Amino acid sequence: MNVLTFGRDAWTHKQKACITVGTFDGVHCGHQGVISLMRKAADAEGSRVVVVTFDPHPQIVLARAGREPLALLTTIEERCQRLAEVDVDDVVVIPFTREFAQTPADEFIRQLTRMVDVQHFFIGHDHAFGKDRGGNEELLLHLGKELGFAVQRIPPLQTGEFIVSSTLVRATLKRGDVEVASEMLGSPYSVQGNVVRGDGRGRSLGIPTANIQPTDNNKLLPANGVYVVSSVINGAVVVGMANIGVRPTFTADTKPTLEVHFLQFDNDIYDKMLDVRFHKRLRNEQRFETREAFLAQLETDKQQTIIYQHIIQERRNS
Repeated sequence: MNVLTFGRDAWTHKQKACITVGTFDGVHCGHQGVISLMRKAADAEGSRVVVVTFDPHPQIVLARAGREPLALLTTIEERCQRLAEVDVDDVVVIPFTREFAQTPADEFIRQLTRMVDVQHFFIGHDHAFGKDRGGNEELLLHLGKELGFAVQRIPPLQTGEFIVSSTLVRATLKRGDVEVASEMLGSPYSVQGNVVRGDGRGRSLGIPTANIQPTDNNKLLPANGVYVVSSVINGAVVVGMANIGVRPTFTADTKPTLEVHFLQFDNDIYDKMLDVRFHKRLRNEQRFETREAFLAQLETDKQQTIIYQHIIQERRNS
């Protein structure tokens, strides 16, 4: 998959493009449904599937003072990786700024069609872009006649009573329901980060942990608690139990951290980049009155993780 920067890189393909514009945070099943429709059209037309996205996320750039900052489901690197996995040919990344946000929607479309040879424009059922959200289906239909591209409106993907959206996935993760979030994402939610040195307390207690520093400070961590997770380390899938929280038994921290104790693994992985995938939430984070009570609970968590380890392995082999 090719990644191009809007306004800088040139479109060098002879093929035309089936294109859509959006943040695509999480690349959830709704997004994947859009891309699947685009792929069918592209294959029939002999064109390429192109996703136009933004970095940073517009809601981060345009955040109002006093409002909780947006937490990302995917960094731009994770997003591009996910888009490649679902058969996108090209991603056009728009460096989003407050100045760019003032671009009228029609001018943006004209700029885009000068960069990419657009044949077919796909738009979500409620999606709008450009200054004052002027880029809607009506505008695209008008410009399509002038600039020579077709427009297709895409219906929402519904799961039960809800329409799948990045907002819904975030809300689900914020309450710790990683299994439901994974269903909407089409794969386990993951956090990429570097293994950094901690205070060594876990090792002193006989439960060495990898302290994970996410690559983006805006990355969303699931709700505080203990989870079954896995990572690929040196080519092998290693299952572990993760704690997200402030470690109330030992510290007075207020900012949550992510620590992982990998089962049957004690190699030096400092400074490695890991992708931590969340499979199941075991319990809330809690404060223990004694070291013994803490270790007893960890043993219970470990046994539950071992049981779930077999489920993960069976899923990978099926």
